[in-house]
Amino acid sequence: MVYGGYGGYGGYGSGYYGNYGPYGMYGSLGGYGGVYGGYGTTNAGRVKFDTKVKDAEVFIDGSYAGTAGQLKTITLKTGSYDIEVRTPGRTAFAQRIYVVGGKTLKLRPNL
Repeated sequence: MVYGGYGGYGGYGSGYYGNYGPYGMYGSLGGYGGVYGGYGTTNAGRVKFDTKVKDAEVFIDGSYAGTAGQLKTITLKTGSYDIEVRTPGRTAFAQRIYVVGGKTLKLRPNL
């Protein structure tokens, strides 16, 4: 089940597109949505994507989440995730991460 939101606003993770939205089940535009809630969730952490390739596609556990430029920062429930960032013609970035509640993990994909 996907919950999203900052102050109850689900962004692209809810509403017209349902729980999956145009960016997959981890959909969050600008970091205000996410998988299991927003900033008020103590059992969630954040992942920030720091790359100059803003159109690079981000995949979380094999599901398309959006582009690095759209996501910027995403809120995820505490736990392990497989992150892939890829763009045509460049070497893909792949890493297994562990999200810790209340913490922000900064990823710097070198594409």
